[in-house]
Amino acid sequence: MQIEILTIFPGYFESPLGESLLGKGIASGLLEVVVTDLRQFATDRHHKVDDEPYGGGPGMVMMAPVVAAAVEARRGNPPAWSVLLAPDGERLDQGKLADLSRRSRLLLFCGRYEGIDERSRELGLFDQEISLGDFVLPGGEAAALAIVEGLSRLVPGVVARAESVERESFVRQRLDYPHYTRPREFRGLSVPEALLSGDHARIERWRRARALKATRHRRPDLLVERPEEPGERDE
Repeated sequence: MQIEILTIFPGYFESPLGESLLGKGIASGLLEVVVTDLRQFATDRHHKVDDEPYGGGPGMVMMAPVVAAAVEARRGNPPAWSVLLAPDGERLDQGKLADLSRRSRLLLFCGRYEGIDERSRELGLFDQEISLGDFVLPGGEAAALAIVEGLSRLVPGVVARAESVERESFVRQRLDYPHYTRPREFRGLSVPEALLSGDHARIERWRRARALKATRHRRPDLLVERPEEPGERDE
């Protein structure tokens, strides 16, 4: 998978792209991430990418000529799936990550300031708009990094055991089940007996039941999309 990130702060990504599973995935060639400085598409000698809004008001607006030049130059042919990262986009979730993972090439544009000149949208430069949630960040860099991190886990080979991805939270509209490791007892709390039984069928039933319990308690909205199934309550 190839991912292009357009940002005015390319240094934001330097350390994260070299760390942990994401760094290993890039180093092994399973994932390619290119970060491009948006300012190189500005035409004035100060590399200006923003200006004051027409009609007045606080803040600055990213200029349509710069946005258009950057997206058109880096989208390629055939064009990459282009995504604008902005607070008024669709909420990111595991389903959207799964959809994005099926694209061979992505272009992530990090919005900044008060946003982009609306004509950038009207020109059809973006195929999709995504937000991390109902809150405002200084820019789209954190959202871009979240998408890259999330996608890296879905690229075959990045995570050594595919089962880890298949069973984690939100994949089947359930939260993950609780996890335990050594020591067997800690401050009066013991590892559940089912996990120590060696009975794989029993362990699987326990995990399904506890995943359902966690979902019901913390994210009951997920049960609307996928109601309880026979056997999930069995412990």
